[in-house]
Amino acid sequence: MTVERSLRLMAGAFVLISLALGYWVSPYWFLFTAFVGANLLQSGFTNWCPAMAIFRKLGLPDAKASQTTCELNAVGQPGTK
Repeated sequence: MTVERSLRLMAGAFVLISLALGYWVSPYWFLFTAFVGANLLQSGFTNWCPAMAIFRKLGLPDAKASQTTCELNAVGQPGTK
């Protein structure tokens, strides 16, 4: 599990949970949905999100590091260089 994948999972879960809470509990929960969307939008422009820093401190690897590991594991496999 990488930082980027964890971030997408967390954002998707927050959106779905806040939509359910907004529908069944209070419409004010839709503001949380808007906050998550705004955070995803700014993250797309700046490539920085507070949750990414937290995930890195928890020890999750970045996608680049994970990709390098996959490439190392593929060495010697048929059809690879």
